[in-house]
This record gives sequence, C-alpha cells and structure tokens, in this order.
Amino acid sequence: MAIGSASGAGRRVRFAVGAFRRSLNFRLHASALYAWRYAGPIPERLTIAPIDLRTADPTAAHDIFGGRWVFGGEGLDIEGFSVFDAVAPSEQWAHELHAFGWLRHLRAIEPQDARRRARILVDEWINFSSHHDAIAWDPEVTARRLIAWFSQAPMILADCDYSFYRRFMRSVTKQVRYLRRVAYDSPPGLPRLRIMIALATAALSMSDQPRFLRQARRRLDLELVNQVLPDGGHVSRNPGAVLEALTDLLPLRQAFSMQGNQPSHVLVSAVDRMMPMLRFFRLGDGGLARFNGHSDRPGDLAATVLAYDDVRGALPEAAAQSGFHKVVANTTALIVDTGRPPQIDFSVQAHASCLAFEMSVGHQMLIVNCGVPSPAARSLSRLARTSAAHSTVSINDTSSCRFLHSSSSDDWMGDVIVAGPERVDVDRRRAGDGTALTAQHDGWLNRFGLVHRRALRLTDEGDMLEGRDSFVSPSGSPAQRSGKDLFTIRFHVHPNVQVREMRETRSVILEMPGGERWEFEADAGDLRIEESILMSVNRGNRETDQIVIHGRVQHTPQVSWRLYRTGLGRHRGQPRPEPETHDAPEE
Repeated sequence: MAIGSASGAGRRVRFAVGAFRRSLNFRLHASALYAWRYAGPIPERLTIAPIDLRTADPTAAHDIFGGRWVFGGEGLDIEGFSVFDAVAPSEQWAHELHAFGWLRHLRAIEPQDARRRARILVDEWINFSSHHDAIAWDPEVTARRLIAWFSQAPMILADCDYSFYRRFMRSVTKQVRYLRRVAYDSPPGLPRLRIMIALATAALSMSDQPRFLRQARRRLDLELVNQVLPDGGHVSRNPGAVLEALTDLLPLRQAFSMQGNQPSHVLVSAVDRMMPMLRFFRLGDGGLARFNGHSDRPGDLAATVLAYDDVRGALPEAAAQSGFHKVVANTTALIVDTGRPPQIDFSVQAHASCLAFEMSVGHQMLIVNCGVPSPAARSLSRLARTSAAHSTVSINDTSSCRFLHSSSSDDWMGDVIVAGPERVDVDRRRAGDGTALTAQHDGWLNRFGLVHRRALRLTDEGDMLEGRDSFVSPSGSPAQRSGKDLFTIRFHVHPNVQVREMRETRSVILEMPGGERWEFEADAGDLRIEESILMSVNRGNRETDQIVIHGRVQHTPQVSWRLYRTGLGRHRGQPRPEPETHDAPEE
C-alpha cells in the first residue's frame, strides 16, 4: 500500500476524531461538575500491599525532607507552604509530582520519619484534590498515584489515627471510581495499560471488591491482548515500554497469589513472553537499546525485573513482530531496527529509526542513538525522533518517517507518525566467519524515488562490523535529479569513547575507556567528525561526537565501511597497524 493512500488518510482522520473525543471526555469527567458521581460506600480496609520493584534513593528522600523537589532535571525549592500549591516549572514536573512515584524514596530513611512525612504529604494532596486540577486528575497520573499509594500503604498507614485512615480510604475510593469511568479516555498504549493495572491492583487491595475484580481482569486482559505482541514486544516498539509494563505487572501477578486468586492465562502468558524480550533489548552496559522513545533508565531496574524470570528461555535472534534483530558475537552485541513504524494510535513517541543500530563491546556502549531528552525540552524531543538522531541514513535532511507537527492539535493528538516505511525486507544468514544481516526499506520511495539498503556483517570473534549502505532507484530517474539525492550516513558515538580523525588514512580512531581501540573507515563519500548529543531524562544531555559520511546518490550510490578492533591504544611514536581487508557482505 502506498504511503499517503486514502486508507492511510482514513486512519489519520479516525485517530484525530478519537483523540479529540477522549480529550473532551476527560476534561468533562475531571471537572467539579462530575464529582458527585464518585461518591458512595467506602471499603472498610486495605487487605494487601503489592510490592514496589523500583528502588529507593536516600538522596532523593533527603531532598524531599529539605524541600527540594527535582523531577526530570527541573528543581523547585519549597518552604513554608505545600508543594501541591506551588506553581510547577513545567507540565511534566507536575505529572511526576502528582503521580507520587517519589514516595518510595522515603523508605530509604529512618522509618518513623518516613511514615510521618509520607502521611503529611498524602494528606496535603487529599486536601488539594478538591481543586480538580487537570494534571492531578489525568488518567495515567491517577493510575500511577494509586499504584504508588497501594504499594506504599504500609509506610503511609502505619501508626496512623482512624480519621486519617478514613480520609485515605475515601480518597482512594474516589480516585478508583473516577478511573473506571475515564479509563478509555486515556491515549492508547502504555498509559491505558497502566490504568488497567491500577484498577486490578485496587480491586485486589481493597476489601469486598469481587465484582470490580472480575471487571478489572477482563479490561486488563483485553489491553494485554491488544498491546503485547506475540514475540513479547510492545506494540509501540519502545523497549522501555516492556520494562515499564513488567515493573507493574509482576507485583500484580504476585498480588493475585497473595489473595488466593489465580492470575489469568492472558496475564501469565504476556509476562512469560515479555521476559525474554527484555533480555533481548539489553546491551552490554545493562541498559536497553534506545529506540522509539526509550531513554536511559536506572540499570538496576531491569536487573531487578529479570530476577523474576523463572523460565530464562533461549534468547531470540530476532523479534519479528516487534521489528528488531540482535547479533551477539563474543562480547560484542548489535541491535538493529528492522521494522515499520507502529500504527498511528501508538506512534506518539515512535522514532524514524529504520535500519539504525546500537552496538556495545563488553560493558561499554560504542555506537548509539541519541536517546530522549526531558519532555520539557519540546524542540529537542522532536529532534530526537528524526532519522538524523539515529545511527542510520537520512536523505536530503529528511527522515524516513513524517510526523504531524501541528500546535493546534498537540494537546490532544501529539506528534504522531503519519507516514513511513511501508515495506521492510530482511534477510539474515551465515556469511563466512560471521553473521550477515541485510535489510531495506521504502521510506523515501514516494518522495525521492530511493530505497535504502543496509548490509551488515559481524564476525564471530566480535572484532569487526562490516557494512554497506546502498541507494536503489527502482525507476532510475529520481536519483538523477539535481539536489534531490543528498545522503548522510551517521554513526553516533557514546560520550565515554574518545574520537579522533586520521586524515591521511581517511579513517577514525575510537578509544574506549579501558584503552581498547577501534577504527572506522569508509571507501567513499566525505568522511567527517561532527558534534552530536546523547540525551537522557535521568542523566541529562551530554555532548559527544558522530562519524558522518556525506555524498550524493548519483555520484556515490553505495558506501562500504567497516568498524574493527585494533587492540589497545598505542603510545605516541608507535606505528599504526595495517588494517585487515574483508569483502562486504553479499546482499
């Protein structure tokens, strides 16, 4: 099907109408006019408290006690009034505040102080909640807050008086009833899945909820069927979504057992499929590959989640439905994006990363994508989604996908992908002493009449990656049009790796922190070192370098390159070893 076809336009119109309806519905239900609909009997007590797999940080706890509130790199000092009455520095900061994920950090300090502070902050929010703040009552934020409150209930409620206990139960009940009504007004994808997890957690945690537990199980099963792919990936193609979903699903699965209920077959199957995919997406540094909206997460979270992997099945070489291939040789690991963009409903965070790859050697990242900045950095967030922010090709400074950038629709649609590669062909096979992967996509076919083909081969020793980027014009004519065939091949280098250009040999030296040295060389095009950036929500943005090859298709329809280990960095004055020669893989 051609990009921009009537069918594609129809999908975009249906998505826009649905997004507008959901936005309108949420604003109506979140208003004070609807508050009376969430009144009613209050459950007597909480029966269980699900575990929280996310780690507690004592530094964050001391900041909270000192009135310093930092989320996503943005900080606010609060003294003499409630943090919930403060003017938030950004919408994302407010999201994190009202989601209460930070509550777990209080566990890392003296228990009595933690309990007292937790009760004060929760009570302040309960008093604040009468304002019906739009961010505080955002469906996903409400779901995250409920999960946090239930999991931290032993700390919040320990030694509390009866009056606070009833206020807490009344607030929780109101939030749960609200969430049941607006569950499907949230955007499709991980936010809606988290809402269903929160509703199931609530039904298990509160007393006398058998009817609502049955309803919550059905809703959760439906979302798991819609969102978890057969290979265990998430429909958004975001590796981080797999980790986030498992972090909430595993405590829920355990909560069913604690209550003497069997989790559904759908839930068990989804978790069993997602566990191998989480290991699939891990690279040598312990983090997940940076594709489609994933940014750095604390490395210990993935390790904590994987500790619950009882099966530890064989690691797949490819994730066909998710659209990724992984090649592991010795201590070198390579993950390549070989998939189409997700359907429009799940593409709000998706990237134009087709045929991009990330590469690690041992515990160190070598070649990366640019990651994702703090959501407050709107312009950087849009830049991070382009093909130029990935270790792949861009044509005429355009991406392989087209995004909807409309300020009038941002609030209720987001920057969704409206066009991209419709067909991605992949071939994987043994080639000599290595594994060869050849793939091509048609993301630029309609605009420039070009197909990008990338052939990669990683040797079994993991000491050399050979590549060839080709530009194929099925009709022959578009590639000859002046000014319409400029290409750029990018290889973003991790900030820990030192890069220097060897002009006399048209090569680039990459020296890793331990002294291990790799060399990059290409047989054509204009080879340069340019500035780049590695963006991260948790660690901030870091300057780095990128290896760039510029050219024109009509002059250079194919570029062969290779990246190979040359040993430890030599001392000044030592001769440079001669590189070995290998043929590029056959397509």
